[in-house]
Amino acid sequence: MQKWEYFTAPLLDHALQEILNNFGDDGWELVAVVATNPASPVAYFKRPKE
Repeated sequence: MQKWEYFTAPLLDHALQEILNNFGDDGWELVAVVATNPASPVAYFKRPKE
């Protein structure tokens, strides 16, 4: 059975693409973005556990 690890990170407007690309390069898949506070949305990532 596949096991997953999860990570959350704030998204900063001035570096959004760089942040997402860096996490993608490290094997993280973006699952959702939640903006309970529109000024600081949070990204939820997952990747397979090794």
